[in-house]
Amino acid sequence: MNLDHGLDMTTAPSSDMRIHDSILDAIGNTPLVKVSRIALRGEATLLAKCEFLNPGGSVKDRIGVAIIEEAERSGRLGPGGTIVEGTSGNTGIGLAMAAALKGYRSILVMPDKMSAEKIAVLEAIGAEVVITPTQVEHDDPRSYASVAKRIARETPGAVFADQFENPVNPLTHYNGTGPEIWRDTAGRVTHVVACLGTGGTISGIGRYLKRQNEAIRIIGVDPVGSVYHGHYYNSDCIKSGSYLLEGMGEDQVPANLDFSVIDQVVQVNDKESFLMARELSRKEGMFCGGTSGAAVAAAVRIHEDCRPDDVMVVLLPDGGARYMNKLYSDAWMTEHGFLK
Repeated sequence: MNLDHGLDMTTAPSSDMRIHDSILDAIGNTPLVKVSRIALRGEATLLAKCEFLNPGGSVKDRIGVAIIEEAERSGRLGPGGTIVEGTSGNTGIGLAMAAALKGYRSILVMPDKMSAEKIAVLEAIGAEVVITPTQVEHDDPRSYASVAKRIARETPGAVFADQFENPVNPLTHYNGTGPEIWRDTAGRVTHVVACLGTGGTISGIGRYLKRQNEAIRIIGVDPVGSVYHGHYYNSDCIKSGSYLLEGMGEDQVPANLDFSVIDQVVQVNDKESFLMARELSRKEGMFCGGTSGAAVAAAVRIHEDCRPDDVMVVLLPDGGARYMNKLYSDAWMTEHGFLK
């Protein structure tokens, strides 16, 4: 059997070895992959920005190392220091990965609706995990944000990462993710679809791309039960509710969410998001999480109204391995009414 796939196996290797100093150097420059096997309603090109291929498994790897390095440069974080954050899991993994390499302690506070796989990954990397109740108000002393802030105040040498308000978050995407999209589409990108969580990803990308071409449409995706959609459209009745999607939506608008660079906000529900994630895995081979399903579900709706020469980029924030006991479990999906 010929296994060389047409490669010239006699080609001499380069004299320069291509080696990263650490796993942190492998973050970013994720590929754009054409999406063509799921059911699309239009003729525009749909490209997936595969952020789940970052070494820690999500787009949040980008800000994890950036936040820590900024804290080092500013002098707020020194040898033997501790990084504390309230997280749905992925930012925590990005922070914990960087902390492990740099010799810091990490304490991550998570709501109890997050997957067991995320907790297991955090503990495997060496993080300390604190679990808090999901169904409490944002300002409640028991909320994951409040508990994280308290731990940071009470821990000597600790730094609160503060992904919802830390300007390093959107700046990282302004300097990295946005330019990558512009470069890899040769400036032909016309639409970008991204989930709304901390606001950092979409705001940083939006600011960069709008500077290149004001006509590029930036579309946010918000789960039903989150307040972003209502705030964007100035709804008279803005209230939060419960939803099962992890890592997107909120019950209040954070400082890092810049609505001025967003042209549209699309709402999605749990069911369509989870089913689309499963479809991406089975038809496109993209093993993704629920937020990726949410983003693509929204992109498919918008795709119908695009022109044939449009180029739409949809961000896939994380992979599916952390949701094996949730959206990739038929029993769990059936229990929640998502499968018959």
